[in-house]
Amino acid sequence: MHDKYEKYARHLAIKEWSEETQERLTSAHVFVAGAGGLGSPVLFNLAAAGIGEFTICDFDTVSVSNLNRQVLYRESDVGKSKVFTAAERIRELNSTVKINCIDTPLTDETIDRIKSAHIIIDCLDNFKGRFILNRISLDTGIPLIHAGVSEYYGQITFLKPGETPCLGCFVHSDAENKNPGIIGATAGILGSMQALEAVKYITGTGTNLKNTILFVDGKTMEFTRVNITKNPSCTYCS
Repeated sequence: MHDKYEKYARHLAIKEWSEETQERLTSAHVFVAGAGGLGSPVLFNLAAAGIGEFTICDFDTVSVSNLNRQVLYRESDVGKSKVFTAAERIRELNSTVKINCIDTPLTDETIDRIKSAHIIIDCLDNFKGRFILNRISLDTGIPLIHAGVSEYYGQITFLKPGETPCLGCFVHSDAENKNPGIIGATAGILGSMQALEAVKYITGTGTNLKNTILFVDGKTMEFTRVNITKNPSCTYCS
């Protein structure tokens, strides 16, 4: 095995995986909106998987209350920029990755920074930002992996313009954010699932959560799949 693939030997041991499959990850550009509870496991898992380029958007700083779930950060990082600290941690894991940092709020103009991305991952904690991502996804045709978490609970779906509903089809535009309480492992589970959805899409392996929302109940360890369809009255994609 060539030395450059030694890190990914366990990938290459998968029956359907090949060096070409791994190269799809190396050639991929992933846009991650939010470097917090969901963004931490997303970024760490995808960097470990061999993603070649990230664009990360987060304008917040690390606070003590983040540390129960935002596993990219340490006590010594409190007060530091999340996006630049996250980039530093990712490079410690994978020195070959290219990282573009956006340390300003997400806006519609962000589209100019991510047109080359292969996938958008929604790791935000507010619906205002999520609907901006939804518009960017629809305008560019770039698929969007949405997840949300609260307390012991989470949801995840894979949205692809032209093939699935958009976020506005099943979430009202004036939706309010849920209770900010959360068990850190809940974010870890849903963020890891987002990373897996991204890996499957980029490599063309497995089946994505198209037209389906997967609800996760961490209290009972129950997983529920709910089919979703396009809303003909959706103000975003109809």
